[in-house]
Amino acid sequence: LCCQCGVPVPPNPANMCVGCLRAQVDITEGIPKQGTVHFCKQCERYLQPPGTWIQCALESRELLALCLKKIKASLSKVRLIDAGFIWTEPHSKRLKLKLTVQKEVMNGAVLQQVFVVEYIVQSQMCEDCHRIEAKDFWKAVVQVRQKTLHKKTFYYLEQLILKHRLHQNTLRIKEIHDGLDFYYSSKQQAQKMVDFLQCTVPSRAKSSQRLISHDIHSNIYNYKSTFSVEIVPICKDNVVCLSPKLAQSLGNMSQICVCIRVTSTIHLIDPSTLQIAEVDGNTYWRHPFNSLFHPKQLEEFIIVDINRVQEKKKGAGAGARSNKHTLAEAWVQKTSELNTDHQYFCSTHLGHILNPGDLVLGFDLANCNLNDEFANKMNPHSIPDVVLIKKSYDRSKRQRRRNWKLKELERDREGMESDDERQYQDFLEDLEEDEAIRKNVNIYRNADIPVESDTDDDGPPRISLAEMLEDLHISQDATGGEGANMMT
Repeated sequence: LCCQCGVPVPPNPANMCVGCLRAQVDITEGIPKQGTVHFCKQCERYLQPPGTWIQCALESRELLALCLKKIKASLSKVRLIDAGFIWTEPHSKRLKLKLTVQKEVMNGAVLQQVFVVEYIVQSQMCEDCHRIEAKDFWKAVVQVRQKTLHKKTFYYLEQLILKHRLHQNTLRIKEIHDGLDFYYSSKQQAQKMVDFLQCTVPSRAKSSQRLISHDIHSNIYNYKSTFSVEIVPICKDNVVCLSPKLAQSLGNMSQICVCIRVTSTIHLIDPSTLQIAEVDGNTYWRHPFNSLFHPKQLEEFIIVDINRVQEKKKGAGAGARSNKHTLAEAWVQKTSELNTDHQYFCSTHLGHILNPGDLVLGFDLANCNLNDEFANKMNPHSIPDVVLIKKSYDRSKRQRRRNWKLKELERDREGMESDDERQYQDFLEDLEEDEAIRKNVNIYRNADIPVESDTDDDGPPRISLAEMLEDLHISQDATGGEGANMMT
């Protein structure tokens, strides 16, 4: 019989029934039934004492381990059998843990008990979010610069950063007249950005650091690091003059070349032979060359006559030729000189898209002052009269029909120049014309503009629907007013 209540029980070391034994002994004594967990609302991470912030989903194993660590010391006297979450409302700021423990009591009898531990989720901002909110608190800055009048390479770089999400760790992005400044809370994140830039655009980097404070007792130094990244000052559609040594090393190219695109290397084409070459950052800084013109000097020509040139004989040591372009010889006339008989003869790499009567943009080398050390030493007969760059289309019509858009980095601007919008439109047109660059850019469908058929062969190049991504929109109709606020 139970020594307390007299109920018949199977023999056990305590000589008590389970009810009396539980009334006499509480094995959960000393284990706290309430606790607190700190949560950062900005980055949605939980504090793991003393100073680590970790990402945990609700009712995940990581969050369970975090909660159990808080009562680990008091659980050492009992044996933990099972632990799990009891469902609570996600916005209730409560986490409930159901624990099953065992302990040996009175003469070897083992007692098992189930109890609930409740945690209150308290809001606390983590150090990283503090720095982001402070705006001016930074440990490292990456200063990206390009000494050009056109920002095409910068617009391309911005899309690469967005695609690879490298802007997420920045405290602040500041735009100045010839570049961008990226501010970071640690030197490692800044170094990661510099490595990315050197892989994606031809550039060179320098670093320096400034001592902010020094603790002589613990030998701790506090530095602010500055990384300077200079991108090569060559953009798409620039006409460049190479040094004789570099032109020879690239397969005996002509010294006057056209830059057809800038990715991790500078892609050049010789408009008189279709020979192509790539110049990487290291080669450029060893044999630097400049652009002969800036984009505002582009002039409009009209094609009077054009003849496709069949296979042209390769010279000694010539390099690869482009398969995407067609060599042609054309007679052109400036649209500003239509009332005269003055015409120019030139070779062009645009034979696949040009027809008589088309308008085309190009640079006039015959009537200009070339201020370039390599061009001035060239034989005048080797310099072409005109270099054609790209076919000219009606810009306003292109803008109306553009049913796609790009995302932009959130940045502090010192002041918008009127020329920036024109340069951005140039970049969007380059995307439509160049498939190779499009592959590295996330293009989103613009739902505001109706979809037209892609069968218009005579019009300007367009981006097909298959290449566009759907942008995520959360409407209030779908989730209700409060739901939409919570989700955004």
